[in-house]
Formats: sequence, C-alpha cells, structure tokens
Amino acid sequence: MRKERGFTLIELLIVVAIIGIIAAIAIPNLLAAINRGRQKRTMSDMRTIATAVEAYAVDHSFYAIGDAGVVKGILDGPYIKSMPTNDGWNQSFLITSTTRAYTIVSLGLDRAAGSVTLGAQTKDFDCDIYYSNGVFVQWPEGMQTSE
Repeated sequence: MRKERGFTLIELLIVVAIIGIIAAIAIPNLLAAINRGRQKRTMSDMRTIATAVEAYAVDHSFYAIGDAGVVKGILDGPYIKSMPTNDGWNQSFLITSTTRAYTIVSLGLDRAAGSVTLGAQTKDFDCDIYYSNGVFVQWPEGMQTSE
C-alpha cells in the first residue's frame, strides 16, 4: 500500500481559521487608514482652495463672492490651475463667501451636515470639516496643531 501525500482536513481548517483571524484584525485597520487618508486629502484640498481665495483677496481687497460654482469660475486660471471640487468621499465642497469672510465645508463620511463646535477636534470619521478665514474651525483629531 502506498502512502499518499497531502494535507489533512484538520490542517486545512486550521490554516483557514488563522487566515480568518488575521483578516478580522486587519480589515478594520485598513478601512480606518483609508478614511484617515481621505480626511487628510480633504483638508489639503481645503487649504489649497483657501490659498487661492486669499490670493484673490490680496489682489482685489475683498473675497470672491458666491457659492462653490461662482468661486470656482473666478479662481480657476489666475489663482489656481484646477480647483478641487470634491472632497475625499467624492462629495462636493460647500463654499460660501462674502466680501469679508469665506467658509469651506466637507460633510465627511456620512455626507450629512452636523453641528459645529468651534475649535473642536473629534475622533469620528463622520466629522464635518470646516475651514473658515484661514483656520480650521472643526477638524478630525490629530490633523492640525493648535498653533
């Protein structure tokens, strides 16, 4: 009688169980890292838009007036090559501006407006990100120092 080579059913089940445990640990961490990356990209795009708005204000002594579409039309070209229109979750930025103030908002992962707490840092990926007049008013924890 020949002895056949191969894995037993128990050995295969143990390997599958180990892979399942590793996946159960790794997948939530991967999803959190993806959302942190989206937050960082969103905050970077907001700073880029704000830099263009401030450059316009330096040239004209007032901020561009209007909503996101109007501001994009004014800034594209001389102040920014191509203004980002969507945040990390592919949702349009909400931009409002008057002659003296501007606000750029990303609604975050949940895409729903929430309450604003001035100077608030949160640990929540659903956090709305507010950038107004050169500073973040509300932002995710660990993304900006208080300087």
